[in-house]
Amino acid sequence: MVLRRLRKIAIFFQKLKIVPSRMNALLAHWIDGVLVSAICNSLSSLVRLRSSIFSPVNRFLQVTDSCVRHRALWLIPFLLTLGCDRGSSEDSQITYWSANNQYEQNLAKVVVEEWNQLHPDMPVKHQPIPEGQSSEEVILAAVVGESPPDVYSNMWPGDVQLYVNARVLVPLSDFADFDSVADSRLKPDILAEARSLDGKVYQIPWKTNPIMMLYNKGVLAENGFTNPARTYSEYLAQAKALVADLDGDGYIDRYMGMSDIRAIWWQRFFDYYTFYIAAGGGQTLMKKGKPIFNNPASVGVFEFLQTLYQKKYFPLERTAGSSGEFFLTGKVLTRFTGPWEITHAEKFKPEGFEYDFAPVPVPDGFEGPVYTYGDFKNIVIFRTSNKAEIAWEFVKFLISEKNDHRLLTITSQIPLRKGILNDSLYEEYFRENPMMVRFGKQAEYVRGIDPGKDMKEIFDAISQEYEACVVYSAKTPEAAVRDASKRVELILK
Repeated sequence: MVLRRLRKIAIFFQKLKIVPSRMNALLAHWIDGVLVSAICNSLSSLVRLRSSIFSPVNRFLQVTDSCVRHRALWLIPFLLTLGCDRGSSEDSQITYWSANNQYEQNLAKVVVEEWNQLHPDMPVKHQPIPEGQSSEEVILAAVVGESPPDVYSNMWPGDVQLYVNARVLVPLSDFADFDSVADSRLKPDILAEARSLDGKVYQIPWKTNPIMMLYNKGVLAENGFTNPARTYSEYLAQAKALVADLDGDGYIDRYMGMSDIRAIWWQRFFDYYTFYIAAGGGQTLMKKGKPIFNNPASVGVFEFLQTLYQKKYFPLERTAGSSGEFFLTGKVLTRFTGPWEITHAEKFKPEGFEYDFAPVPVPDGFEGPVYTYGDFKNIVIFRTSNKAEIAWEFVKFLISEKNDHRLLTITSQIPLRKGILNDSLYEEYFRENPMMVRFGKQAEYVRGIDPGKDMKEIFDAISQEYEACVVYSAKTPEAAVRDASKRVELILK
């Protein structure tokens, strides 16, 4: 049984068409646990004994270096225990996995309870996605183990094409009423972004957490700045005036901002990629499967961010886990973050502390609406479901106007529904939560991730160049962007 599961694991990676030179990078993204090397050695021995039967597993172990294998312990037992029969007691129901934060669990409980009352013959069983290093890793493990849920509502769009290539997702656009459902809810550009390379749609864009600039309104006002910075030059001017050694001990006590400098692919969503989307008027990294980010907007973003570190307006902080506290204590004056920050700020802000949100700064002379990274999470149906039609009915219920309202009120996340600021259903919420109006307006101008199975590798390549240029000034912005683009071209070959 164990060896059969291992063989399926390796075959799945082969189905994804991951070549050996790229498998390490993907595994490094998906797997971040701790592995005792003896386990891998034992597995290798088993494979050598039965190489003719388990050659896919042997390939899997050979192409992963020792560092990656040492980080794989948590995943292997998980994968080996997945794929068991669900049992006849569950034949009449579909399973729904939500995110595992408490707010989304609360939402799922309300939605599922109402669905089950309305449809006792089509019950839904809710479960938050199991704990893991990340939800992306856990859902991958579930797919490899052939035990994903029927419906999953926390899918990162950057992974969708990977699963499309592996033929594990249901094409939602094949349902007869898909177009009417999608057109009634989504702006055309958001729907177009969700379309996969084969022209079909496998994901329903569900919610967005637009990234905006959180700023210390009180300190800016005290120093003569009545408005937040709109452009790069304004931001740099404010930083020059406000970054300071307040107690005269030779160390900076107040920085303009903070961003995690680690060369981790997803960290770039909240600095480079957010600023790039804004500077480019909503342009993303790719077009027709080719990189297009070697352009003046991208170089300008690298140059602007590099300046922030060169002039010590940002600290060389390797983890941003405490940046929220730094902001509330006045040690950092701006952050680039999402609407989740409101709940945290309201709970922990000192008495009299004033803050607000504004669009991220753009290049000098920029005109037009300011786009930003939308941090989308979408809904998919897996092909392992033997009740795809029922699952689709549940998905439509989950994204109904009533449940979009619940999504907003229970989780403080913005539904990807067009025109919510002008919809009377949401009027009371926005009146009682005026800070969320900023995010409602920004949600009209958001971008996600391009379709493609290599997006983690692409952001990893950008992160390496970002670290060299922005953080350590070892490269010019022009060279870093050019080299990142070349890296991406090699990845896509």
